[in-house]
Amino acid sequence: MEPLRVLLVDDHVLFRKGIASLLANRKDVTVVAEANDGLEAVAVARETLPDVILLDVNMPRQDGIETAKIIKREMPHIHIVMLTVSDDDANLFEAIKNGAQGYLLKNLEPQELYKMLDKVRHGEAAISGAMAMKILREFSQPLERQTEPAAAKVDELTQREIEVLEQVVTGASNKEIAETLHITENTVKIHLRNILEKLQVQNRIQAAVQAVRKGLIDESQTH
Repeated sequence: MEPLRVLLVDDHVLFRKGIASLLANRKDVTVVAEANDGLEAVAVARETLPDVILLDVNMPRQDGIETAKIIKREMPHIHIVMLTVSDDDANLFEAIKNGAQGYLLKNLEPQELYKMLDKVRHGEAAISGAMAMKILREFSQPLERQTEPAAAKVDELTQREIEVLEQVVTGASNKEIAETLHITENTVKIHLRNILEKLQVQNRIQAAVQAVRKGLIDESQTH
């Protein structure tokens, strides 16, 4: 398996170097570059095309939210994980809306960081259960109005895709979904790819949000 190529972006040099040092001990992760702020992050991302960017929220010149928006628009294949001291709801929701695949607090343990990066490698959400609940509660109200194309896409979801989506909302990993539904992990990935396309979203966090907002999944299943 190829090492996960990571770009570290944080204006606190000591913290950034600490993360780089932790990841240097991992054979499955390579830090390809570092950046001090959002403007530098965009330039470095264009040069290195990392798999994942660990991105601070509050930085000088250009913050992490705006940086995430620019990078996802220009390089949508890059996974972005916000790494921050702030559990501010507004920052969390804006990050997810702009395509972030994870939102982690800086007080997490090293093993938890490794676990979350492994989740990203497998296309899963790098986010704690508490953060996931905040997101789902924020978007729990069904959309007041849907465009016809979007509604048509939702109607195209198969029963099996709905079952996979129900598991995604609970925060289950691909392996757990496969075991619950008695299918292979590869089949789970195929279903997820189809779900993202039909719901017109970028990642499984956004898919879970859409599932709850559009009434596809009962919010009580998230508790």
